[in-house]
Amino acid sequence: MPVEVVNWNPRKRRVRGPLGRVIPRRPPVNNFGDLLGPLIVEELLARQGIDPAGTSIRHRLLSVGSILRLANDGDVVWGSGVNGKSLDLEYQFSDLDVRSVRGPRTAEFLRSRGISVPEVYGDPGLLVGVLWPRESLVAPRLSAGVTLIPNLNDVEKYRGHPDFWHPCRPLWDTITRIANSEFVIGSSLHAVVLADSFGIEARLIGSDHEPPFKYQDYYLGSGRSGYTAATTVDEALAMGGEEPLEWDPAGVLGAFPYELWAP
Repeated sequence: MPVEVVNWNPRKRRVRGPLGRVIPRRPPVNNFGDLLGPLIVEELLARQGIDPAGTSIRHRLLSVGSILRLANDGDVVWGSGVNGKSLDLEYQFSDLDVRSVRGPRTAEFLRSRGISVPEVYGDPGLLVGVLWPRESLVAPRLSAGVTLIPNLNDVEKYRGHPDFWHPCRPLWDTITRIANSEFVIGSSLHAVVLADSFGIEARLIGSDHEPPFKYQDYYLGSGRSGYTAATTVDEALAMGGEEPLEWDPAGVLGAFPYELWAP
């Protein structure tokens, strides 16, 4: 489509060095949280009867994920965030068209670089429960108690747990699993985001590899004053769910840049 919906989904090299440039790369990572942006954009367009290929003008839209490191001058930003691991890196932009961001910490980061940012906050992943209500996905045969979804970099730490769910399993399988859960835990930000979107209790477990920036950004951007991460699975189970979500999707929905697809 002329509008490129940017997301992080690399095909990594199988081996390092010169040989790695010759051997075919691995399949795309397909971390479920990083696939939500294109899915949500496609659904919003479909509901308005907009042809994704209906414009000949090329644009780039950044949506779900900590992907502002991928932004270039002139890109449109709708709900994206900054990754705490890349705060001090060099960025390739000085001018962005920002419609909304994940939260106030990302807004502060961009404003410090001279980028104008409206006070429209929220991870677009929260729209999953709006676009596909939980009741449309729930089935008795799929009922699950606890679902544990770690950040991609924390997978090996939790792989042996009986409630473990790999974040790279097929996207709709993962959405459906979360919708059929009673309690969601883990270090995957978007496991928590989707649980929140469905009204399911969730508790973040601190990541061994991810700085707290994106988690802070998300919770603040969804109308909460903060969060308390568990340090272990047992602690997460004992703590129960985080403060419930009280977030109005109207701001983020109203900020969606439909005009990018104008003929």
